[in-house]
Amino acid sequence: MEPTSQKTIERVVSQKALQMGSSFPCQICVVGLLCGVCITYFFLAVLTSFGSSEFGSVAYSTTSAGILWPNSSSEVINIITSGDCSSMPKETERRMDSQRSELNGDKRLSLLYSAWSAMLNESVDGEGDFLKRLGLSRSSVPEAPHLENCKLAMQVNKNLDNRRENEIFPPWTIWKGLLGVELLNPTSAVHNQQLHFEHQAKSEGAYPPWIMGSDEENFPFTRNVQRDIWIHQHPSNCSDPHVRFLIADWEKLPGFGIGAQLSGMCGLLAIAINEKRVLVTNYFNRADHDGCKGPSRSRWSCYFFPETSIECQDRAFELMANQEAWEKGIIAVKDNYTSKEIWVGRTPRVWGHPWSYLQPTTEINGSLVTYHRKMDRRWWRAQAVRYLMRFQSEYTCGLLNTARHAAFGLEAAKLVLASLIGEWPEAVLNKTISDMEQFVWSNHKPWISRPLLSMHVRMGDKACEMKVVEFEEYMRLADRIRKRFPNLNSIWLSTEMQEVIDKSRLYPHWNFYYTNVTRQMGNTTMASYEASLGRETSTNYPLVNFLMAAEADFFIGALGSTWCFLIDGMRNTGGKVMAGYLSVNKDRFW
Repeated sequence: MEPTSQKTIERVVSQKALQMGSSFPCQICVVGLLCGVCITYFFLAVLTSFGSSEFGSVAYSTTSAGILWPNSSSEVINIITSGDCSSMPKETERRMDSQRSELNGDKRLSLLYSAWSAMLNESVDGEGDFLKRLGLSRSSVPEAPHLENCKLAMQVNKNLDNRRENEIFPPWTIWKGLLGVELLNPTSAVHNQQLHFEHQAKSEGAYPPWIMGSDEENFPFTRNVQRDIWIHQHPSNCSDPHVRFLIADWEKLPGFGIGAQLSGMCGLLAIAINEKRVLVTNYFNRADHDGCKGPSRSRWSCYFFPETSIECQDRAFELMANQEAWEKGIIAVKDNYTSKEIWVGRTPRVWGHPWSYLQPTTEINGSLVTYHRKMDRRWWRAQAVRYLMRFQSEYTCGLLNTARHAAFGLEAAKLVLASLIGEWPEAVLNKTISDMEQFVWSNHKPWISRPLLSMHVRMGDKACEMKVVEFEEYMRLADRIRKRFPNLNSIWLSTEMQEVIDKSRLYPHWNFYYTNVTRQMGNTTMASYEASLGRETSTNYPLVNFLMAAEADFFIGALGSTWCFLIDGMRNTGGKVMAGYLSVNKDRFW
């Protein structure tokens, strides 16, 4: 009996000891004891080091280490009593978990980028099988912030480019984007309420929605000019016998680049306004390829909204077969005018002389240019190009989506994945769209990596027209901009020369983005180079570069290049006047 009772007492004592050991006061005592030992050891080590160094000069080596905060006293005891050998596998396991997490993150990044690519191809080619092969559906894929909904954009822009019955302007005074479309819907709950505000806004005037920024951030009179050009090009009744037309093909000689073609059409638009004619463009050789479908093939409307209404186009082509219309001067064609009248003709004076108080924000050789020669031509071409490119076609929208995805898609995927709650694609996405997202935020432009510097490097056969400058000078100017704006590290590089692309690799502190096309080697003529690319590629990639340059925060180019000249004009009617323009040379006409 005695041994049994003794064992019972030992078990009771052990249980009491265990309870005491697991109690909170006991845990505090254990932790306090351990802390005291550590502090004593620390002071002894410090005193020893001071004694050995005799306060002489000491070289410090800083090492950062992760600290694991224990959750209970039992973990403290485990950490203290465990040897290094037993702790190594846990450290290795943590490192492997981190690497596994990074690997899974890379897989998710690649999967999301591939899913967006599949959706982009689906919108272009009508292919939807790739998403299924990835095991995804459209509803499970997060929205791509760098891609524009081209069909929705077309719906909105068509609404803004057509006047309603008995109205002078399109519905420019209502809210922008899809909200404006919703407000025009007679079944909308807010439609009747909006009519009051819309009528009130008309009394104060309406201005085109394709002009960004304040009046001070654009060339003088830009909003007024764009409004008046649109009204001029869109008469309310195209069949009115008083409406006269100027019908013109785009220049199509092999030596004419897109810049020259645009400059020529700017001159013809000036003639049309001066003579009170509606300009109707006809054959556009650069749109004569398989990418331009249906009626838009061989027409400007393949890339941008047409310069006039379909009704006026049809009426003009109908009158071309009417001999009386020719005799009365209702119809005129490009051949009725000399090259001088087209290229250096009289700038419209309808708006006075706004170029006379235009202050350029162009820098050449470190000096701000205070005056350009032919300021009237510079101002007018900027207005004309802005009008001709006021709205992109669905085809051009798709080209820009493809370019942005190739350049910024991975960066966008990283941002989106970092913003999601849970691990995608395992986590179920909440894709409920609020009214704010649908009607207001939908009007925001697609995301790109900002701030962004656009750089157009023109070399090759351009030496016969202007002073050609090496790539190093462009980069010197880029470094100057970054000195003022240190967060700038991205460059959209536009060039036809492979040499420039190769040299860009010598600047690892910059992120370069550029279209993936074959480039020139040596001094091949531009006509030969474009012929080698084919008509579709040689048209698409320059237009993408042009529009990206117009949207960039900063621009470096060569004013001696017509293309750069027009980019500058597009920026100066797009709210970029105060961003400035750094040029490596002068305009050829100076």
